[in-house]
This record gives sequence, C-alpha cells and structure tokens, in this order.
Amino acid sequence: MNDDELPHDGRAVEVYLDLLRVRMPEEEYAQLLDVVDPVLRAIDEQGVPSADFPLDAAQAEGLPQEIRDEAALVIATAVTGRLDNELVVLDIEETGPVRVVTDAATAADPGRLTEIADYIRDRHRDTEELRGIAEVSDMPTDF
Repeated sequence: MNDDELPHDGRAVEVYLDLLRVRMPEEEYAQLLDVVDPVLRAIDEQGVPSADFPLDAAQAEGLPQEIRDEAALVIATAVTGRLDNELVVLDIEETGPVRVVTDAATAADPGRLTEIADYIRDRHRDTEELRGIAEVSDMPTDF
C-alpha cells in the first residue's frame, strides 16, 4: 500500500486491524486485541515511548508466535503510521533468534539487517557487563 492509499485521517492501525479481523479466526483476533489494546491506549494517552518495549509478559504468555508477531506489527503500525512494516528474524549468536519489526526497505537490505544485528549484539554484551558489575556489587541484576 502506498502512502497515497493510507486513510487521510491517519488511522493506519485501524485499517490494519480491519484486515486482520477478516483474515484471522475470531478467537485469535480476540486474543490479539487483548494484547495490543493496552499498548495502543498507552500510545494514545502518553505518546510513543522513546525506547523499545516488550509486550506485557503476562498477557503474551502462552500466545502462539503468529499472534505475537501480528501484535508487534499492529504496534509498529500505530507507532509509524505505516502499513509496510515487516517482521524479520535475525539469528544472533549470543541470544538466539531475535524478532525485529522494520520498514520494508530495511527488511530487504542485508547490509542494514547486519547493522541491526551488530547493534543487538553490542547491546547484549553491554547488558551482560552491567549485570556482572551489579552482581559483584550485590545489586539487583534483573534489568
């Protein structure tokens, strides 16, 4: 879908949810809404967070991966206002597979995907180093 085809009222997420409603079984769609509604409300009320944020673990627990993936795409649509988001799976040696939502151009660019994977690796190493420092300092390590 081109930018010209987006609704002029800026409600790309509604278009995406309508497409999912038609495509998904009713029970799965209801599960998806249970997961994304609180996030969409928070975005409406507080704006887009400045950092990445996971789905609520309690709500996402036990959900099939397909619904989790769609939830990530719905949230990305709300954040970006675009319908061309794609989910890619990057194989990161240190952490295993990492799911990343990005625009279609980045998803198709191996160089950019390598840069994203490198960033994730660096961030993981930094987190592990901080966790080690916290551990030897008798501080909480659950960050």
